[in-house]
Amino acid sequence: MKRDKEKIEKIITSLGLKIGARESRHADPKVHLNAICSQWLPISDAVLSMVCNKLPSPLDITAERVEKLMCVGARTFDSLPPETQELKSAFMKCSSEGTAPVIVFVSKMFAVDAKALPHNKPRPLTQEEIAQRRELAKRRHAEKIAANQGKELSEKPPSENSSEVTGNTGDTKGEEQQLTGQTEIATSKAAKQEADNKESFIAFARVFSGVVKRGQKIFVLGPKYDPAESLHKLSSQCSATDDLPLVPHMTCCTLENLYLLMGRELEDLEEVPAGNVLGIGGLQDVVLKSATLSTSPACPPFTPLNFEATPIVRVAVEPKHPSDMPQLVRGMKLLNQADPCVQVLIQETGEHVLVTAGEVHLQRCLDDLKERFAKIEISVSAPIIPFRETITRPPKVDMVNEEIGKQQKVAVIHQTKEEQNKIPEGIQVDSDGLVTISTPNKHATLSVRAVPLPEEVTRLLEENSDLIRTMEQLNTSLNEDKKTHEINQKTIDRIKEFKQKLEQNLQGRKWRNAVDNIWSFGPRKCGPNILLYKFEGYTKSVWQCLGNAVKEISKYKDFDNSIVSGFQLATLSGPMCEEPLMGVCFIVEKWEISKVGEMLSTRRQDSGECDAIEQNEDTVSLTSSCTVEVCGENEHQDSSESVTKSPEKVSKNKGEVLLADCYGPFSGQLIATMKEACRYALQAKPQRLMAAMYTCEIMATAEVLGRVYAVLSKREGRVLQEEMKEGTDVFIIKAVLPVAESFGFADEIRKRTSGLASPQLVFSHWEIISSDPFWVPTTEEEYLHFGEKADSENQARKYMNAVRKRKGLYVEEKIVEHAEKQRTLSRNK
Repeated sequence: MKRDKEKIEKIITSLGLKIGARESRHADPKVHLNAICSQWLPISDAVLSMVCNKLPSPLDITAERVEKLMCVGARTFDSLPPETQELKSAFMKCSSEGTAPVIVFVSKMFAVDAKALPHNKPRPLTQEEIAQRRELAKRRHAEKIAANQGKELSEKPPSENSSEVTGNTGDTKGEEQQLTGQTEIATSKAAKQEADNKESFIAFARVFSGVVKRGQKIFVLGPKYDPAESLHKLSSQCSATDDLPLVPHMTCCTLENLYLLMGRELEDLEEVPAGNVLGIGGLQDVVLKSATLSTSPACPPFTPLNFEATPIVRVAVEPKHPSDMPQLVRGMKLLNQADPCVQVLIQETGEHVLVTAGEVHLQRCLDDLKERFAKIEISVSAPIIPFRETITRPPKVDMVNEEIGKQQKVAVIHQTKEEQNKIPEGIQVDSDGLVTISTPNKHATLSVRAVPLPEEVTRLLEENSDLIRTMEQLNTSLNEDKKTHEINQKTIDRIKEFKQKLEQNLQGRKWRNAVDNIWSFGPRKCGPNILLYKFEGYTKSVWQCLGNAVKEISKYKDFDNSIVSGFQLATLSGPMCEEPLMGVCFIVEKWEISKVGEMLSTRRQDSGECDAIEQNEDTVSLTSSCTVEVCGENEHQDSSESVTKSPEKVSKNKGEVLLADCYGPFSGQLIATMKEACRYALQAKPQRLMAAMYTCEIMATAEVLGRVYAVLSKREGRVLQEEMKEGTDVFIIKAVLPVAESFGFADEIRKRTSGLASPQLVFSHWEIISSDPFWVPTTEEEYLHFGEKADSENQARKYMNAVRKRKGLYVEEKIVEHAEKQRTLSRNK
């Protein structure tokens, strides 16, 4: 780089290189360096030799890795059927013998232009074909001459030539031939164009055992296929050519084409032995994103690949012309198949949604959809950024960083009293945030408190969502007394370890016995929120699968699912902007059921009476409202008389009373009441929004460092660390940036730094936005600093209102602020 001629010449001669005069004279030393290195270490040779030397041989696969590949989710290798366990040896041998079972893993599908396939490429003509074409050309030429002569004869006067008729007929023949020739060319062109437009999907696969041959019939095993369930329907020796009964997540197919993947080129192959990577054509109808192919039905599906990028940015897509909807649906299906990282959803509203990893990935997906897969004009919504809702502990300092002292708490208490006035009647909220609420028919009362979870617990719940889902499935099968496959020891150990970690992180007086009293997780029974119970006379736990299952015989037994359902609904959409909750623990401190509710509970256990009640319910719903009022008035009278009557009559009377209730079934009321209780308990605590965050790695030189920081601070970014790369003048900056602020970030940073800084964004975590979206000044310092209106922009409120507007919820905004009547100068004199 220092242009020392003697040293450079010495290096070139010792390495035996030949550098052209043009490169050696060039003013830029990088060109010289590039010329030397590309001759000494050409990248293609270097990479290929490194792959050959460093990547392990398929024979070196370890037993642990094989077992890990063969076990999906919480399953262990020991719990697999014996026929499946025998396949381990086939993996280890990596055998290419004819007797070895064929095992192939398809990791992804990729789209290829139909033109690029080997059978569509132009090939050199054989001698016979050249001779045929020559003959055809001669014939056409002779016909053309004959047609021209016919024209000349027809142009002469009839007296001179008597062969007019023959000339005409020859001419019409020539015209017919020309027309037929043109139509043939047109149809062949249309067919060719159609073939060119078509996208072909090729499966990117690797052979782990056996030899894959073209035309071979093979089983396609989906990611949810379970050999344990299907082997009793099939024999382990059956093949894909036999007539087989229907088995879920398993189909048969014929391998049409095998390709050698040579960079951008594809070469046709007849067979591929074990250990190789190949492309397989014709699987687009049976494989979506990944699958396992095998000649043995005992083969388990492999664990799918984990991708670093998490889909987080979503957009709604629709065609500009509604008639193009079928093309859009087909195009989105193809995009979903071609990109392993994209998610395609149809929401309840009927919107077609794309979920992508980030801005660049989104743009790439939309371009592919327009130009390759759907080939139509599309309209795209603004990116939909997800948020989460949570609660925090009350702040100790105000917005001016002054400590909130006792004398200033008066204003805060006054504000909370104002907020409590907004709470509807019949709901009691004490100063500690405990919400007490009754069902509309007053047969049950709930007291619920919301508490923020420690960060470590929230992170633990997020990381173990799959394990929680497995626990839920195991508990359900235990409750229904199903003896599915025995719970394997490894899963139990993992659940015990998870419970132990929760106990370590939930310590202190207020969390005493909390882990044993966990009633449910949410939303969707596997989310980062917890429901606890702290009332007497009830024992149920999510740890049933660990052997502490208790048969529940209490008045709460029939309705506990209603409480859990209410909690699930509340955690799925919070009160701020209907986004899911995160890091919140709801504690049910009291649940009282009145005598009538208990009667209903005991009556529900009798299935015969349940049917009769359902019929009664239908008749009651059809009666007029005055009947309902009468029933409501007679309620107390009925309950006092019922003690002396026989049990059958009692339950019937109570059933009629409850069913005449104008608020609907009791379980439904409990769900709604629990949901409301959770929402009010949340609102009684300081609420916060949580934003999705990217970790951002930026490489920049020293002169543009200031501009990088300016762009980051403008977009609410935060620098974590900055270090200099040894031996260079390049700085590596690590920062966090909200996903909501990331759109156009890469372009802006490149423009501001003239392309000298390039960011790399990866989704990493959720972070609480420190500002309160409902904040108004309360302390004296805040009034002095911000004024009575506090007009400075509140970032959290901006995000919250944007989400509320998008969802069509009510937004509290003033259209005109500080309006004054305009006065003319002449009046003012």
